[in-house]
Amino acid sequence: MNEGPMVELKRFSINQMTVKQLSLPELTEACVRLGVPGVGLWREPVQAYGIEATAKLVRDAGLAVTTLCRGGFLTAVDPGRRAEALADNRSAIDEAAALGTDTLVLVSGGLPEGSRDLPGARERIADALGELAPYAAERGVRLAIEPLHPMFAADRCVVSTLDQALDLAERFPADQVGVAVDTYHIWWDDRAPAAVARAGARIFTFQLADWTTPLPAGVLNGRGQIGDGAVDMRAWRERVDTAGYTGPIEVELFNDELWARDGVELLTEVIGRYVQHAL
Repeated sequence: MNEGPMVELKRFSINQMTVKQLSLPELTEACVRLGVPGVGLWREPVQAYGIEATAKLVRDAGLAVTTLCRGGFLTAVDPGRRAEALADNRSAIDEAAALGTDTLVLVSGGLPEGSRDLPGARERIADALGELAPYAAERGVRLAIEPLHPMFAADRCVVSTLDQALDLAERFPADQVGVAVDTYHIWWDDRAPAAVARAGARIFTFQLADWTTPLPAGVLNGRGQIGDGAVDMRAWRERVDTAGYTGPIEVELFNDELWARDGVELLTEVIGRYVQHAL
């Protein structure tokens, strides 16, 4: 570990969904009190509180907004749905800029209903990025493609590996389109360490969650507390550091059991687990 608590936490960021039981004011107050320097925000609760109100709240507290989640869902075939998705992503880019973050995380989208064409779906993502990347760059926002575990390929994200995400990102300037490296989604892939090195400056965000089993019904809320599962957090942190990433390390957990607990107690535990297992 490093010299002291503030040094240890200088890269730490808490994703809002990890402690979604806390309101934005409660989350902000807890972060200030516990020495957390950054937060990753989600569009829905931010919209409910108000974009400008949220921006002022975190700015006045001295917190950095490390990411905004999420844009994406760019695989529609129907022209009307495609236009809606592009409009929603432009709104997400505008929201990211208003909140003061330079990184919008993209969950690319699953197969359109009735389709089995994975390559076609990925190509539609590339087409959409061709429209969105310049718009985002004009507003100082980068687009981070997040590969999701293959169990989500059908309904949520046809980009399942870091290499697939990089194949898309590398069609665009390195300061416009990159990747999100999330331990939960890539830990199983023996090609992922090499892909982290390949990504280099295209690593726009690094997120931590553990893999615990059995997975819950619906699987989405199965992201485990750091240290409770199969993922070597420190090894992945060292890999992204070696690749040149020096940015925030964001803990993003979706877990019904954790959400049922006191939010400040949970945040305190997450900080301890981060220091113990990732540093």
